[in-house]
Amino acid sequence: GLLTGFTHPLTGLDHLAAMLAVGLWSALTTRRIWAAPLTFAGLLLGGALLAQGGVAFPGIEPMIAASMLVVGLLLAAQVRLPEAAGALLVGAFALFHGAAHGQELAGASALLGMVAGTAALHLAGMGLGLLLRARSAWLPRLAGIAVALFGLNMGWSLIAG
Repeated sequence: GLLTGFTHPLTGLDHLAAMLAVGLWSALTTRRIWAAPLTFAGLLLGGALLAQGGVAFPGIEPMIAASMLVVGLLLAAQVRLPEAAGALLVGAFALFHGAAHGQELAGASALLGMVAGTAALHLAGMGLGLLLRARSAWLPRLAGIAVALFGLNMGWSLIAG
């Protein structure tokens, strides 16, 4: 149900790290801090619905690892992309995150809970980003490095395993 869907993004460290990083990066590098997180949440749902409808997504786990690597590097380097480009980039990754969760969750309430849980993580990242924007230049960069290394480790594990 709704609660299962809501807690689902909180239980996977890869999803948790990626969602917080999207919110942090957005808050630190754009004026419309909601554009990338909102696009991510919408395309996350789209990816879940497509997967549940039978659309096969090749390389879901490698793309999730790549999303963490890329978003982590964007955050670490404080890369400022045009808002539409940033939203499209994270949105493309969201399709794969959504497909992964769409294979694990069933029912409309679980999917809505998943989107709400993801939005909550984005909001937490955005809030932290706004808090750190004027206080610390290095903490978000360190968080980005940690997320990128986590994505690199996940990708390496997929290759080696």
